[in-house]
Amino acid sequence: MTSPIMKYFTYKHLPAHLQEVSRPFGILAEAMDGTLPDGPEKSAGLRKLLEAKDCLVRAALEKPAA
Repeated sequence: MTSPIMKYFTYKHLPAHLQEVSRPFGILAEAMDGTLPDGPEKSAGLRKLLEAKDCLVRAALEKPAA
């Protein structure tokens, strides 16, 4: 069964430049969710991966200083 957090790793709804940032996290999350046993460490790892993805997508939204 898929972990509930996996819904936050979708990326196809994003603009192309943000998909480039988000896609690798989604792919990794799917691999980890599919191969690791359920438990608190898997949940914590996926949560931290989501936090990292969110930070880097936000970084991609920032405009470079002129």
